[in-house]
Amino acid sequence: MHRFFIPKPYKQEMQITGRDAHHIMDVLRMSTGDQLQVVADDGISFVGEITAVSMNTVTVSAKEILRETHEPDVRISLLQGLAKGEKMELIIQKAVEIGVVEIFPLAMDHSVVVLDRSKAGKKTERWQKIAEAAAKQSKRDVIPAVHGVMKLSQVLQEDNWDLLVIAYESENRISLKEVLQAHKNAKSIGVIIGPEGGLSNEEVKAAQEAGGIAVSLGRRILRTETAGLVAAAAILYETDNLGI
Repeated sequence: MHRFFIPKPYKQEMQITGRDAHHIMDVLRMSTGDQLQVVADDGISFVGEITAVSMNTVTVSAKEILRETHEPDVRISLLQGLAKGEKMELIIQKAVEIGVVEIFPLAMDHSVVVLDRSKAGKKTERWQKIAEAAAKQSKRDVIPAVHGVMKLSQVLQEDNWDLLVIAYESENRISLKEVLQAHKNAKSIGVIIGPEGGLSNEEVKAAQEAGGIAVSLGRRILRTETAGLVAAAAILYETDNLGI
């Protein structure tokens, strides 16, 4: 069943407008009597029946509140160094499918990609649309936020997590699993992933001074588009098994 997000609190009757209304009517060819899933911005999701269709509005009436959540118990934030070409889009799409709750695209010291302010803004808009599409496809209960491009130092100043890990290829002593087992009560976890050129020593030091722990993701060196996805999947696996 197709899922749509409405940026308003739950009501018995709600309206879907804009691109989603167009998609429902003109692409999916749905009409009155058809059912779909709706997620309101207060987190309530339900099965709704289409009761009316106009030029740019689809009205749905709630038939069944969905009690089961599709969100993981631990909140994962991906702090991802900018990647070349379509790699960044792939990272965002798959991270959302896995269960990441927010993504911070980072302009880092060794980034190959350099975006000026206008291009960065357009990229962020596109990345957010990719996140929304992935959230719909994977039946998420929220649309993860893709933040504007910023420096690692800005994120470290503005945000904090119960646990912050740094995927660092020079770190081969502490595994991600060991760190997770030592922080069983962590409900929010930030994951720092470097770009194609890797993290600089200065960035690693700054993250460690902010409480970050450098970890190994295994014996092999992973590409930037692989590392964050592996880390997120490993975190969800470990926290589920630890009962976090």
